[in-house]
Amino acid sequence: MKQRTLIIALCSFALMSFCVSKNAIKYEKGTAVVNTTSIVKARGFQGKTPVKIYIRNGKVQKIVAQPNQETPSVFAQAETLLKKFVGKSVDEAEQMKVDGVSGATYSSKALIQNVKGGLKYYRENKK
Repeated sequence: MKQRTLIIALCSFALMSFCVSKNAIKYEKGTAVVNTTSIVKARGFQGKTPVKIYIRNGKVQKIVAQPNQETPSVFAQAETLLKKFVGKSVDEAEQMKVDGVSGATYSSKALIQNVKGGLKYYRENKK
């Protein structure tokens, strides 16, 4: 009985995970928008630091940080590194070596992981 319950729970979790991440890419007027909220589990100092990545014609157009629990002044410093990915192809951006911002190390690393995870997800799931 326990084994059957475990199998049902695992199948339910897998199905739920698929349904949640299935909507991670939306298309708006020729631009793919990847929302990392449900697909990347990277955490800054205070919690998750999701982003939306806008991709058009295979290039990163912009990246917008989503609401999070990081200290606003520290997070603002880390957020500046998102500009480094803009204008790069998805493959280039995914391979980039980006250093964290001094004084905002946790937030920086989490943002970089979110961007790279979102780009990987896009590459594997784009239409």
